[in-house]
Amino acid sequence: MIAVIIRIALRYGAAILVARGLLGAGDATALSGDPDIQMALETGIGLAIGLGTEAWYVLARKFHWQR
Repeated sequence: MIAVIIRIALRYGAAILVARGLLGAGDATALSGDPDIQMALETGIGLAIGLGTEAWYVLARKFHWQR
């Protein structure tokens, strides 16, 4: 089980490093300084988390994983 958690953590860490490499200093400043972009990112991330949670619930019901 610990190997699975480590693999997931490494995946997220790699994604963060890739994102840092793809974004330049000017892009990072624009993303952190513009409140409209921050609001759009927060909304998008919130919707993605909600969608993922609901999808997991549907799969749990479909495959009888719920308790």
